[in-house]
Amino acid sequence: MRIDDYKFGRIVIGKKVYTKDVIVFPDHVKENWWRKSGHNLVEDDIKDVIEYRPELLVIGRGKFGLMKVGEELLKKLKELGVEVVVGKTDETIRVYNSSDVERKVGAFHLTC
Repeated sequence: MRIDDYKFGRIVIGKKVYTKDVIVFPDHVKENWWRKSGHNLVEDDIKDVIEYRPELLVIGRGKFGLMKVGEELLKKLKELGVEVVVGKTDETIRVYNSSDVERKVGAFHLTC
């Protein structure tokens, strides 16, 4: 899947507009993705991603990068052999779109 456009609070994937956070798998989009602690990403928030075992996980922390990614989660992903790229959402979308890795997932916070 390719991400066609992103602006604060809005992402377009395959000509469909999403206004809530999303997780993008190669074959589907998980809509209305929410984290238990809002702006803190922990393992429980991405269980389905971990089960999928992507080669690459791209995490967009929001337009201004306010979502935090827990160190324990990053350590776990590294132990599983998952390459992780973390950054502001607009930057990580460019990484996601330019990657030719087949088993990639993007988890994108769309606002702050």
